[in-house]
Amino acid sequence: MTSDSRLELANDNAAAFWLAQARAHDWRSRVQPGLTAVRCARTPDDAHRFVVTRAPREPALLEKELAEILEDWETVRFTLEDPYGRLDLSRLGAARALIMPVMVREPGPVAGAATGLPVVVELRDGGSLTVDEATDGDGFAQVERTIVDGFPLPARQPWTRNDALPDRFLGRPDCRAWLGRVDGAPAAACLTYDDGRATGVYWVATLPDRRGRGVARALLRTALAHAHPDRPATLVATSAGEPVYRSLGFAERARTCWWSRTSLGG
Repeated sequence: MTSDSRLELANDNAAAFWLAQARAHDWRSRVQPGLTAVRCARTPDDAHRFVVTRAPREPALLEKELAEILEDWETVRFTLEDPYGRLDLSRLGAARALIMPVMVREPGPVAGAATGLPVVVELRDGGSLTVDEATDGDGFAQVERTIVDGFPLPARQPWTRNDALPDRFLGRPDCRAWLGRVDGAPAAACLTYDDGRATGVYWVATLPDRRGRGVARALLRTALAHAHPDRPATLVATSAGEPVYRSLGFAERARTCWWSRTSLGG
């Protein structure tokens, strides 16, 4: 499979994950060739989300279509992921916010991963880490709070249960939640989303006082080993997380440009 095809797998998974969030929150969405849009309404920042899933043959046309959606939805704030770097949204009042690598891990066993759950790991500086899938409401709430406080998500603070991640995600075969506890207390969390072709990794978060101890690596190793290791895994990496992802077999496929508009004035 070509690099472009792997990138499209990552794009499609990201779009599908946002559509799953739209269903869980009862948000409006729109899917058209090359673009997925989610109207994140009634949220603390009310920032709508757009994912470019295919390279636009006519960037100006896509920009025009985007402008029409923004007008129809009366959008003030939005974030758009452009993994092809062909758009110029400055005329829509947006600015380049981040440029981050889109990474893909090829299918296969995860080195050093245990076969059963939960996984218990003795940390190199002391303490015991337990990683397991969160399958009930209280466990899922701990995942949600760890993501809100550890990622962090300032617009969602202080944390309110079911605000960022509604319980509707529970029991879905495509979306799974993973929680790492150090000596019984929540320390790190993430979500995986399987769309039948690839497994995306999202919201990898470690609480500030637990960082630098190998917690995130152990969490990810467990999630990757138990969430369809027979499929490619995809993610968008922050600068802090990229070394960890590379150590687990992820390789960069592209660099995505995130455009952000925080007000109608830009």
